[in-house]
Amino acid sequence: MTYPLLSVLIFLPLAGAIVVMLLPRNNPALAKGLTLVWTIIEFALSLPLFFSFDETTAGMQFTENVSWFPELGISYNLGIDGFSMLLVMLTTFLTVICVLSSWDAIKDKVKEYYFAFLILETALVGALCALDLVLFYIFWELMLVPMYLLIGVWGGPRRIYAAVKFFLYTMAGSVLMLLAIMALYFHYGAESGSYTFNLFELYKANIPLAKQYWLFAAFALSFAIKVPMFPFHTWLPDAHTEAPTAGSVILAGVMLKMGTYGFLRFAIPLFPQAAFAAAPILSTLALIGIVYGAIMCIMQSDLKRLIAYSSVSHLGYVMLGLFAFNMQGLEGGMYQMLNHGISTGGLFLAVGMIYERRHTRMIAEFGGLAKTMPIFAVSFLIITLSSIALPGTNGFVGEFLILLGTFRSNVSFGVIATTGVVLSAVYMLWMFQRVMYGEIKKEENRKLKDVNKREITILVLIIFFIFFMGIYSQPFFKKMDVSATNYLQYIHAKAAAPAISVKAQ
Repeated sequence: MTYPLLSVLIFLPLAGAIVVMLLPRNNPALAKGLTLVWTIIEFALSLPLFFSFDETTAGMQFTENVSWFPELGISYNLGIDGFSMLLVMLTTFLTVICVLSSWDAIKDKVKEYYFAFLILETALVGALCALDLVLFYIFWELMLVPMYLLIGVWGGPRRIYAAVKFFLYTMAGSVLMLLAIMALYFHYGAESGSYTFNLFELYKANIPLAKQYWLFAAFALSFAIKVPMFPFHTWLPDAHTEAPTAGSVILAGVMLKMGTYGFLRFAIPLFPQAAFAAAPILSTLALIGIVYGAIMCIMQSDLKRLIAYSSVSHLGYVMLGLFAFNMQGLEGGMYQMLNHGISTGGLFLAVGMIYERRHTRMIAEFGGLAKTMPIFAVSFLIITLSSIALPGTNGFVGEFLILLGTFRSNVSFGVIATTGVVLSAVYMLWMFQRVMYGEIKKEENRKLKDVNKREITILVLIIFFIFFMGIYSQPFFKKMDVSATNYLQYIHAKAAAPAISVKAQ
């Protein structure tokens, strides 16, 4: 029997959460220290996924498949390919960063906080590795609870409103997805005589076009809320604004990718004909999100709301790349998921650092911070430039490929998407100028201390990946090249197959 690495990565954080909850309440330092060590071990254990990954095969790797409820066709089926492996690595890396960033920020209910974070890591890694629709749905739903608690318990003044809004939006989408899963299950069972939730078995289903539209719409709505795409984005600024810093980092860094990953893994390959038919609509919504998100950023006075709206814009690029249905768009979209986790996660971390010092996120309260916090200013500038996709940084590679793929697919879409690049430079550099340059008008800002050793460690890690992924992106693309080629061949072949009518079936 092979070593069940994926199971270890899924359930190690859960075991850590249980251990943390058993610790004495009067020793928060022990809870913090133990969680940090636990998440570092988790990250170290995830490294073989990257370094032992076979780049020559498109099949799932590190697979585990155990029958769970055989009478219902439910199995404990895990595996990763070039897409999900990179997102698992991003999850384990950002969780360590989140624990470090929470070190001084969380002072109330400390062990409960880290308990919630470790449960969230279990849910995220599980959803990325699941190849059974029921198993995926369980992890998908599980991630709602700890995120709801992180916002609702450790968030800002309007945390309850934001947490409930986040929960209701995502829950509504989840219910629709559950109905679509059940419809797909019964359709495939009636067609083949085999009732199963195995994803790769369900890929083989011949679904009439009219039914594909309905099922794709249900999956797409659920994932579009999670991305979030325009016009389903309204929960995001509130959630980000009220969440603690680490909550915003993991929300932007990984949770939003569950929506784009859902399109990539489930909605498109399960219903390729419907996906191709819906591509103009979804691409248009992505373009609106790119431009609308950027314009909203320009209007924001709150740093976290500005970064939240920038996520709407950036993830619009990811969706645009995925629905270009070519190699450049797909790999660019995938790479942009990783970039967004690093860059936007870094921006939220930077805002959290000055929030801990000033207890405000309002841009007007700052100004001239470069004079009192020079190390922070340089770090913040690098992350800002990464966010606006300056060549040499990680953001450039992903956005360039997405635009290339979009121009190949639809020139008009490419032209409109390019305006988002210009707008992102406007709102990010203007924000940076107002926060970092000019005269110090607030006396509190004169006394601010520069970043400490723990914060420098966090910033160095983020900046390392900004430049590494920007200058030497080949190792990442090599991991997904074969998966992407095989994926595109599969969906194009399925989409080109003759449509089946309900009557003919």
